Amino acid sequence: MEYDPIQNFDLKKYLGKWYEIARFDFRFERDMHSVTAEYMMRPDGKVRVVNSGRKEKPGSRLSVAEGKAKLGAPDDPTRPGFLKVSFFGPFYSPYYILALDPDYRYALVGGKKRKYLWILSRTPKLPQKTIRQLIDRADQLGFDTSKLVFTRQSE
Repeated sequence: MEYDPIQNFDLKKYLGKWYEIARFDFRFERDMHSVTAEYMMRPDGKVRVVNSGRKEKPGSRLSVAEGKAKLGAPDDPTRPGFLKVSFFGPFYSPYYILALDPDYRYALVGGKKRKYLWILSRTPKLPQKTIRQLIDRADQLGFDTSKLVFTRQSE
């Protein structure tokens, strides 16, 4: 593993809707605003993941991608702070929860080889001080935070 996720992770508290505050740009979300992710338990014990957002062009429709997630690191399926997420069939990508507010109000999430990074919040906006703390944490973990794109959230 490249870096360790947080400890004492409670999946039930993590469930629900998250607003994307910032991200590394990649083709699936390029030029999107009002991006959210919602996590819900499925009957099979996995997590239903619904990501949505709108393209920046006027009149664009809501784009929705549905996937699934499950707890577990590659070397230890019971390891906290780590999810495997899939939007493409049987292929799962690692999802490291790198920082998390004790009350689950905001989170810093990273992907494999530091190619992906998200700042998430339960609300459409976060105080600048909190954003700065999360960016500093990502810097400490070796992410190139100059690549962060801040997501415009509709009011």
